[in-house]
Amino acid sequence: MSTIIHEFTTEIPRWRPRVQPIKLDEATPEQLDALKVTPSNTKVSDYVLVLANDVETLKVRTPLFNAIMYNRGGMGRAERELSAVGASVVNHCIYCTAVHASRYNQLAKDEEVMRRIFADGEDAELDERKQAIFTFAAKLSKAPSEATQDDMRALRAAGLKDDELLDLILSAALFGWANRLMHTLGDPVIDD
Repeated sequence: MSTIIHEFTTEIPRWRPRVQPIKLDEATPEQLDALKVTPSNTKVSDYVLVLANDVETLKVRTPLFNAIMYNRGGMGRAERELSAVGASVVNHCIYCTAVHASRYNQLAKDEEVMRRIFADGEDAELDERKQAIFTFAAKLSKAPSEATQDDMRALRAAGLKDDELLDLILSAALFGWANRLMHTLGDPVIDD
């Protein structure tokens, strides 16, 4: 028996798919080829195994994900994770919020930011740079038109350079899409 989780946490839940994931021992050569570039250096998740049902999409999605979240230069990894959290909180994607809040905590070695975000949501008060990043990612995820020139000025005032701004926009946009996919394809659960 498992229970769907509705509250934000840094404890990463299990993701229960609604669409049957492929079985690695039954995968086609094309599916195995698409799975060679996974988004992390850990096991292949059920989410990715569900996506492997559409080989062509997975072959494009995974390199794009890796390039946005793991490329060198631009915004630091912890700040990309903060952007992913901003999008995921707005979209109430419990699974993505847990994964990326946990990664943020590991990279930043600071759990206070996520405590504030989980307690106050979009109203969380953070230092100037983190606030600008979180607010922009949240606004962009609600509706791109909510992110304004004032937000861009706040980001620049907080010290973000052009390459960092691009990384912020890409990571927030990626998770605006990924959250919706996760919601449609499965649920975050804990086993009772």
